[in-house]
Amino acid sequence: MATALITGPTAGIGRAFADKLAREGYDLVLVSRDEARLKEVAGEIGREYGVGCEVLAADLTDRADLLRVEERFRSGPVEVLVNNAGFGQKKAFWANPVEAEEKQLDLLVRVVLRLTHAAVLPMIERGSGAVINVSSVAGFLQRGSYSAHKSWVTNFSAGLAIELHAKGVAVMALCPGFVHTEFHERMGMDKTVVPSFMWLDATRLVDDAWKDLMRGKAISIPSRRYKLLTAAARYTPRTLIARLSTVGLDGRRRT
Repeated sequence: MATALITGPTAGIGRAFADKLAREGYDLVLVSRDEARLKEVAGEIGREYGVGCEVLAADLTDRADLLRVEERFRSGPVEVLVNNAGFGQKKAFWANPVEAEEKQLDLLVRVVLRLTHAAVLPMIERGSGAVINVSSVAGFLQRGSYSAHKSWVTNFSAGLAIELHAKGVAVMALCPGFVHTEFHERMGMDKTVVPSFMWLDATRLVDDAWKDLMRGKAISIPSRRYKLLTAAARYTPRTLIARLSTVGLDGRRRT
């Protein structure tokens, strides 16, 4: 049976991917810091779908833990990697401790780079495999360091998709907007500042993303509303985007 490795699988988009891939018949390797919650999720998925669920507790911003996860790609075939782990900062860049910003950079950029590298090497040897890097529509805007990191993820994935297509390996950046997950609660965000029509359902998001992967898309932008938003962002003057981006994710204007 094929195996998929998912980071951040205990809730939200990551959990939706775990359920989706289990329904598709994949055994799972679940990676997160919270071992107790990982075991709970693994038990639920195993009972519901009858697939194997390996628990790999790791803090991906810790180099030793990250190396343990990289080693997993060498110890047995992993056909699908979903790089989903991440977090955001509620405050503006200058209002956060530099250590917090550096940790976000590590998780959103360095971890994606290293795990993708570890995954694609054996995939190239086998001539098959897929990597889904969860990015964000924020990467199409100018919204501080988080947007910068996600812009890197999108461009990195799209470029790699072109390079690896002929080798039988698919790479795709998934760029969601606001999704009903724990992500925003962990930031302390007031979700009521975002109109209800802008929120997406994680399960439908993942179903659509999987279809896009099967179609060979390098970038998946879920829903018509976010496709329109990202298209508009490409043609909107940077000065206007910069003014709009002074409103933080908590709905308050940054100064």
